Amino acid sequence: MKKNTKTCVLAIGGMHCASCAANIEKSLKKKSGVFDASVNFASEKATVSFDPSKISEDALEKAVEKTGYKVIRKPAKNVLRLRVIGMDNPHCVGTVNAGLSRLKGVISKELLVTEKATIAYDPSLVSPKKIKETIQSLGYKPVEEAAHDSEKEAREKEIKSLKKKFVVSIILSIPLLFFAMAPHIGISIPEFFEKNMALIQFILTTPILLVGHQFYTRGFLAVVKTKSATMDTLVAVGTGAAYLYSLFVSIMIWLGNKGFGNDQLYFEVAGILITFILLGKYLEAVAKGKTSQAIKKLLSLQAKTAVVVRGGKEVEIPIEEVVVGDIVLVKPGEKIPVDGIIIDGCSSVDESMITGESIPVEKTKGDKVIGATINKAGSFRFKATKVGSDTALAQIIKLVEEAQGSKAPIQALADKISAYFVPTVVVIALLSFFAWLLLGFGFGFALTAFVAVLIIACPCALGLATPTAVMVGTGLGAEHGILIKSASALQTAHKLDTVVFDKTGTLTQGKPKVTDIIPFGKLSADELIKYAAIIEKRSEHPLGEAIVAEAKQKNIKVSDAESFLSVTGKGVKARFEGKTLLLGNRSLMAESKISVQEHEERIKSLEQEGKTVMIIAINNKVAGLIAVADTLKEHSKEAVKELQRMGKEVIMITGDNKRTGEAIGRELGIKRVLAEVLPKDKANEIKKLQEEGKIVAMVGDGINDAPALTQADIGIAIGSGTDIAIEAGDIVLIKNDLRDVVMAISLSGYAMRKIKQNLFWAFFYNSIGIPLATGILYPFTGWLLSPIIAGAAMAFSSVSVVTNSLLMKNYKFAKS
Repeated sequence: MKKNTKTCVLAIGGMHCASCAANIEKSLKKKSGVFDASVNFASEKATVSFDPSKISEDALEKAVEKTGYKVIRKPAKNVLRLRVIGMDNPHCVGTVNAGLSRLKGVISKELLVTEKATIAYDPSLVSPKKIKETIQSLGYKPVEEAAHDSEKEAREKEIKSLKKKFVVSIILSIPLLFFAMAPHIGISIPEFFEKNMALIQFILTTPILLVGHQFYTRGFLAVVKTKSATMDTLVAVGTGAAYLYSLFVSIMIWLGNKGFGNDQLYFEVAGILITFILLGKYLEAVAKGKTSQAIKKLLSLQAKTAVVVRGGKEVEIPIEEVVVGDIVLVKPGEKIPVDGIIIDGCSSVDESMITGESIPVEKTKGDKVIGATINKAGSFRFKATKVGSDTALAQIIKLVEEAQGSKAPIQALADKISAYFVPTVVVIALLSFFAWLLLGFGFGFALTAFVAVLIIACPCALGLATPTAVMVGTGLGAEHGILIKSASALQTAHKLDTVVFDKTGTLTQGKPKVTDIIPFGKLSADELIKYAAIIEKRSEHPLGEAIVAEAKQKNIKVSDAESFLSVTGKGVKARFEGKTLLLGNRSLMAESKISVQEHEERIKSLEQEGKTVMIIAINNKVAGLIAVADTLKEHSKEAVKELQRMGKEVIMITGDNKRTGEAIGRELGIKRVLAEVLPKDKANEIKKLQEEGKIVAMVGDGINDAPALTQADIGIAIGSGTDIAIEAGDIVLIKNDLRDVVMAISLSGYAMRKIKQNLFWAFFYNSIGIPLATGILYPFTGWLLSPIIAGAAMAFSSVSVVTNSLLMKNYKFAKS
């Protein structure tokens, strides 16, 4: 990353094909201060890395607009949108206007008699609450409207516009189609229409071309501004040629030139083609909108308001006004507005919208809660720790947006072909035109072939093949708690042949737990754990904490020892009720001259199971053994077994000694264990595996394992709730369920199959369509592809690719 680099994402409207995206990309990259630009046709967004000291976001937006496309700008942050009930006439508007004008901090206001108010304000001088109170004091009721999504609004507006244009075009095209087809199916046209056919077709066609004017303005603007052609250029040249030739013929007919007649008119070709293309663009826009439904679902999860305690009172405020440190009250059935830590109360929380896990999670004091999750039974208060763009949901949305805007390596092929595609098609169209002309088939016949080639060869399907599948795939993953951070990660994951798991905190719980209590002599198991807990009560060692926790779980009262001495690397000594107590390893016993020989076989047996054995002695005599182990996570075995069934080699990496590591490996069914590896050396172990020619995934907690996650071909970070290790891996698993590793790899494979299907059909369509359009079959069959049929085929080719990607939503995330 270069110094002083800023990245911005621009939402763009009006792109019709991959060539459009390539032209915008080229225009942005030419700008001084721009390091890189990537334009995604499917998501209709440009991601630009630039030096803010050399170029501004505003200049980048203007560069896009100069190429003929619209930038959808985000609304200003400090804008209040209200419905002011009662403000339904000019007098009321004037009253509210006068009241707000007296309020310091109101920058601008737009007040309408439709009860709509848009007010820009300075948050350092006035709050939304004060603005609403002012309006209320004037006798009107202000109601805050839902958050304004300018991009969604612009996309919906574009879809409505395309629909209107198509409706107008189809109404005018039906009579054009009738006039074109009637003579071929034996229907006679009335004499009046026959005599005035040129004028009637001109009157019907011209409005259609005006309705579809964007194809002409953008098509020719692309040539002028970027010295390259787009799909719009093909449409403009093809339909423009048919229209202009028909206009020339019409003028000749009107001038009484007997060498020209109605059979030389091609108005219907231009008009009906534009109609079909508008239909295709409308269906494509609707389908593309569905590919980003995951983002819409995530955005809809956000709470709109929060009840906070301020000045000793409970106040309901917009979620945007919640600040870190606020005490927030949540009642049963309510959405948790922001991330935080419970300070009072308990409940069960449905976290399925974030984690995909349907079972509610029990929450008590000290537990973390995630914004947008739903409180089920109880009520509680929590302290806000993350608000706005820092919340877990906001981070997830950001990750998914970035992933959906990124390009997969496989798309590079489609991008390269698209760059040369349009100029090549123009050359083929011209060659077919002159070839048929020279062969004596007449201008009309040659023009038909020329237009058909230009129209059928649309690079839209090629441009949509990869990004639509990436958008649906990454969105699907996010809905199920699997965050795939880039299209590249989605593409690579299915190729993995080796999966390396960190042990502690990944395969295991990461917290030692007492597994065996073995008393000797007259002591009971409860008495033994009681003495052990008394010894360890003041210890901060994880093994000691596990023993104290076990005693508390058994409701055993743990008293304070009279004296306590920690012996580094060996154990602990203490005195209690006149007894000398020792708890530790063989070294501590040997130092105190206590023999453990008769219990050695039992100790070794426990150690071979991967457990840490502590010996307890009372008054210099062995009283029992306590074994502690880091227990396996619930689904670790299932995940390992499923990965092996998929043909992946599973390896465990751990800092534990070889005997302990291999014992846990045996329990999991993992044959290869890399033991006694320090955290700093884990990345080197991954590198060694890669040098063996393996494609490696590293699965870890995303914090201690960061170097190894970065070194791996795919780093998979295990996170939960607000502790997601966003920066660590290529894939982030929100839940602590290792079966999601299997699901991530499976989803990658499924997405790649869809991408390959899309690319195959896009290439196949053009490979078959272009030769047919040139008239290659005409000498053998007497059949020439009609430009109208070519237009219909072109319109539905891109729709079919998007639809195939949308079928990914039927993918079943079944647990093994």
